[in-house]
Amino acid sequence: MPRFLRAVALAAAVAVVPVALPGTSAASVTSHCPQLRLADHWYGGNAAKIQQVIDERGRCGAKHGERPVAVFDWDNTVIKNDISDQTVFWMIRHDKVLQPKNKDWRTTSRFMTDAGANALSKACGTGTPAGKPLSTSKNITCADELLAVRKNAKTTTGEEVFAGNNRRYMEAAYAWVAQINAGYRPDEVRAIARQARAAALLAPIGATQKVGSSTQVAWIRYYPEIKDLVATLNKAGFSTWVVSASPKEFADVWGSAIGIPPSRTLGIYSQTTNGRINGHLEGCGGHADGADEIMTYIDGKRCFINERILGIRGAKAMEAAPADKRQALAGGDATTDVTMLRDATGVRVTLNRNKDELMCRAYDNADGKWAVNPMFIEPFPALNRTYPCSTTAYENADGTHGPVLRDDGTVIPDQRDTVRP
Repeated sequence: MPRFLRAVALAAAVAVVPVALPGTSAASVTSHCPQLRLADHWYGGNAAKIQQVIDERGRCGAKHGERPVAVFDWDNTVIKNDISDQTVFWMIRHDKVLQPKNKDWRTTSRFMTDAGANALSKACGTGTPAGKPLSTSKNITCADELLAVRKNAKTTTGEEVFAGNNRRYMEAAYAWVAQINAGYRPDEVRAIARQARAAALLAPIGATQKVGSSTQVAWIRYYPEIKDLVATLNKAGFSTWVVSASPKEFADVWGSAIGIPPSRTLGIYSQTTNGRINGHLEGCGGHADGADEIMTYIDGKRCFINERILGIRGAKAMEAAPADKRQALAGGDATTDVTMLRDATGVRVTLNRNKDELMCRAYDNADGKWAVNPMFIEPFPALNRTYPCSTTAYENADGTHGPVLRDDGTVIPDQRDTVRP
């Protein structure tokens, strides 16, 4: 064997020799502590920070009690791109959007403005009976109006479609994706989501599709690194969950591929009447079922985690749970995930998509538990401005903006975008 190959082989052998702690054997350390297989794919020291939490909180750790919890956002955290986008695109292209109850788009959201409802009614018409599919594959005007609501929460002429919702509890345009499924049975929505999933995974990376008159993304990919992380957490004894701002039916279809079954998938929860989705949402934290005022979004994510995972009921679910109950690890990519991430007591995995409030907190890293990572597929270039943390990065409940505050009330200074490939 050439000398340089012998050197490489020796180095590799040395690298994998574990150091045994007093009272333990090297074999017991390695055989009982699941390790990230793709650790070298992570930025900087992120893998080591994540692995430390896995080792300390998982079945290798000194404490053994209830299984530690890990929670993950879905869109652009576990996967690249967005399952609500792709499912809505598929529905529009295949005439699966139904004419709303009474042919009145106000019935699809209690927060819909007259401008939004009138624009949709004008574009999609009233000729189709309520509950029947609209011809969105051929009616380009209707397709464009639906798409404008989904993508921008505005009409094609720029008017606001939603008003009055608490911006820390829900995003009305996200909730609307679940609410326009009214009339379908949940299993029928899952069947639609499966077809959209198959198309998105089959499409090559970078592929586009025509939706109405516009060109939209056509593909989705699972991040291998996040699949590896979830698999490692599962092996280490964690209880891993999806907490998505997409409809639960969509997330149910996608989650099983990474070892998270529907029983551990949280999403927008739709109510049903006689087995069919009725356009209203399940509540949380003292917010009544059918009030349609909270969902798995920002502070709403905390509420549903507390109620559905940690067992904290009523108004207390809106508050941060006791530290010994909260999730050990959380992963997210956007401001919708910021409260869920802040509540994590071990490590906060943050995929960088330039979302102001989230990145202000992650880069400030006041307690050292944030792990900022570029997206694993098509990461963004460095942002050519600072994040406006000291002025406008925080969105208040009424939609106004202000500074981002630390837990002690001090203002986070503006942050530069530094974590890039």
